[in-house]
Amino acid sequence: MFRRQRPDDEEGISPRPGDRREAGYYSLQDPYGSALDDFDNKFDWGQHGQKPKRSWLKWPSLPSWGRRSKRDSGDDVAPEIEPGHYPAPVIPATKWQKRRKWFARGIALCLLGFFLIVGWLAFTAPLSKSLEPIAPPQITLLASDGTPIARSGAVVDEPVEVEELPEHVVGAFLAIEDRRFYSHWGIDPRGIARAAWSNLSGGPRQGGSTITQQLAKFTFLTPEQSMTRKAREALIALWLETWLTKDEILERYLSNAYFGDNQYGLRAASLHYFYRHPENLKPEQAAMLAGLLKAPSRLAPTKNYDLAKERMGLVISSMVEEGYLTAEDAASLPSPKLDVRARNTLPTGTYFADWALPIARKNAEASYAKQALTTTLDARLQALASRVVGRAKLGDAQVALVAMRPSGEVVAMVGGKDYAKSPFNRATQARRQPGSTFKLFVYLAALEAGWQPDDTIPNTAIEQGSYRPKNSGEKYSDELTLEQAFASSSNVATVRLFQAVGSEQVIATARSLGVESSLPVGDPSLALGTSSMTLLELTSAYAGLAGNTFPIEPHAFEEEEEGWLDWLTSGEDSLSARTHENIEQMLRAAINNGTGRAATLPIANYGKTGTTQNYRDALFVGYAGDLVVGVWVGNDDNSSLGGVTGGGTPARIWREFMRGALSLAPPKPTSAPDPEGPVQPLDIGEGETIVIDENGSEISFDEEGITFSTEVEGVPLELRIDEDGLNLEPAPPDR
Repeated sequence: MFRRQRPDDEEGISPRPGDRREAGYYSLQDPYGSALDDFDNKFDWGQHGQKPKRSWLKWPSLPSWGRRSKRDSGDDVAPEIEPGHYPAPVIPATKWQKRRKWFARGIALCLLGFFLIVGWLAFTAPLSKSLEPIAPPQITLLASDGTPIARSGAVVDEPVEVEELPEHVVGAFLAIEDRRFYSHWGIDPRGIARAAWSNLSGGPRQGGSTITQQLAKFTFLTPEQSMTRKAREALIALWLETWLTKDEILERYLSNAYFGDNQYGLRAASLHYFYRHPENLKPEQAAMLAGLLKAPSRLAPTKNYDLAKERMGLVISSMVEEGYLTAEDAASLPSPKLDVRARNTLPTGTYFADWALPIARKNAEASYAKQALTTTLDARLQALASRVVGRAKLGDAQVALVAMRPSGEVVAMVGGKDYAKSPFNRATQARRQPGSTFKLFVYLAALEAGWQPDDTIPNTAIEQGSYRPKNSGEKYSDELTLEQAFASSSNVATVRLFQAVGSEQVIATARSLGVESSLPVGDPSLALGTSSMTLLELTSAYAGLAGNTFPIEPHAFEEEEEGWLDWLTSGEDSLSARTHENIEQMLRAAINNGTGRAATLPIANYGKTGTTQNYRDALFVGYAGDLVVGVWVGNDDNSSLGGVTGGGTPARIWREFMRGALSLAPPKPTSAPDPEGPVQPLDIGEGETIVIDENGSEISFDEEGITFSTEVEGVPLELRIDEDGLNLEPAPPDR
């Protein structure tokens, strides 16, 4: 190979001793030049033999494209090198050095991934929840007078303390569930390996989870089986071992474990099965309870005593192996006798309880203790509502009743004829059309806009436009006052008033009274109650009107008294005294002179009937005294009631309930007048009505004749006597 010789400079001066010769310089002048060339290539002249520093995490550098192109360009001019500063030669890395670099990088990436996974698990795992009871405690609902009305939820009792438990009680659980509990750090590799070997070799099925891992599993209330869940359980187990002592972990485990029969925790289970506290358990009783943890529902001794006894024998054998019992003591242990005394005689659900319990769960604090919460329900009124509904002639139809105070305290609730047959709550869950009871919002919006009860509005048939509602019985007149239109439930007058006031104003009025259901803007049929809502929602709106404070939030538990700051920020509203007086005047006219006459009481009463198209729904909502009551009758399949109107069955249910609730005795017949006294005039004015019995039968007089109205088996009938003779026809429904 040709090597370029470096000549002396032009003045003939030889290079300085410190100047480095390029490889090949000696090869032309000395027989040992090739050896010196090898020495030059290996020796670091510029760094005086020092090793270049290396970076373990530095990626291997690639040759610069610029340098490569310059080197390969064929330029025969060598770069000038400053004497005494020669670049260090590039020493290629060995295979071991390359492997060591990639191994270090792999370790770094694994550590980074591990920390990311741990961080994600820590963020998604409910660490704090692992220190709380796993099941909501048993809640007993009490009526306002302290009478228990329903009980629901898991039976959870006070937690146990390991120091207070006998050795054979603690030993029973450790022997069968986690023998190395006090020596491992939350995860037991030896236990996992032993369980895996037993399962693979055909031995008895075993699990490798420690008590700490089982406690971690309690925080997951879903049966999910995945690697993610297992990883979270392991992380929570390590977290528990870090922050809690072994005794604290064992106490939480024993106080949370499920023992079957809806019993959570050792104290609740020992009281339930043996009627004794865990501190007083006998060895055989403790062994049976410890054996239940494998399959609590299947092994519960109240259901499968033989299986529970068989499992108890395995626990006792494990206790002997671990030294908690001697073989002699184990052989002499008798079969434990059950002593189940605690009986739950209260229903687990009622219509009111199903509505109130979720509210109670939301507001109750996490606790091991049983809780008894006092509700607003009045036991006397609830019993009265059940009797009244039970006596009503409903046929196959369903019924719902809600009674509340003007403040929103619900004191009685009926969601159907029979809870056992149908727990569906028609008072809080069923969304049905309110019919003419919705007209309240139309007329109230008109009063707020400046209309007066004696203002008139046309009552003629609507013969233009796409929406042409009709009055019941297609009875029309030239005009009616607002009070008359509301009392007679005129559809055409209400729609005209709705259009005059505007749908936005009517909807705003309904919203202000607490109606949250969907209300379509610009739909004239809305005036006749075609938008669905619940009976509870509708009754709450009437309650706000009764107390002239709205909106009203119906509640099942007594609310704390508002402070002045809460009162300022509550957003409550009220009507002016004049407007409130006018709307109540119209409500009285509807119940005393209009479609709600069957609900008339001997005291001031206010209400409105409602009947939807084709008699699908019949309603009456009203108030008297300090009670606001809504009644609905209908079929679950939304089929016709066959002529039942809001002024019929619902109005009579409302009246009967109100009479009992307000302690209103039925009217007694007056004594015969003194024949010697002054004679009172018995003339009846035109347009007046006389109620003649408690079934809503009545006689009305007008200038054309006499009308007798009654209802036979739910079908309203009218007997009319006028100049044309006697006519009998079904009574027209109100809308």
